[in-house]
Amino acid sequence: MITNDIYGALQLLVVGMVTVFLVLLIVIYLGKSLIWAVNKWAPEEAVAKKTASVAKAIGTIDANTKAIIDATISQITGGKGRANKITKL
Repeated sequence: MITNDIYGALQLLVVGMVTVFLVLLIVIYLGKSLIWAVNKWAPEEAVAKKTASVAKAIGTIDANTKAIIDATISQITGGKGRANKITKL
């Protein structure tokens, strides 16, 4: 009686694991086919890049502000630090 229960449990275990394995294979191949279809029929959009001149015009800082930032950094670091690049956020 116990051996029948064990064989039944093992049979249920094997059937369940095979079923899960097959379902996962189906999910994997459907995902791959979806990726393939999207790449084929919906190509990636081209992103417009900003020109360097526009970025420079936006990021310029006047000399007075630069001098204030340099003086502040020099005072905080005791003359050991300096600003290599200053950009607006």
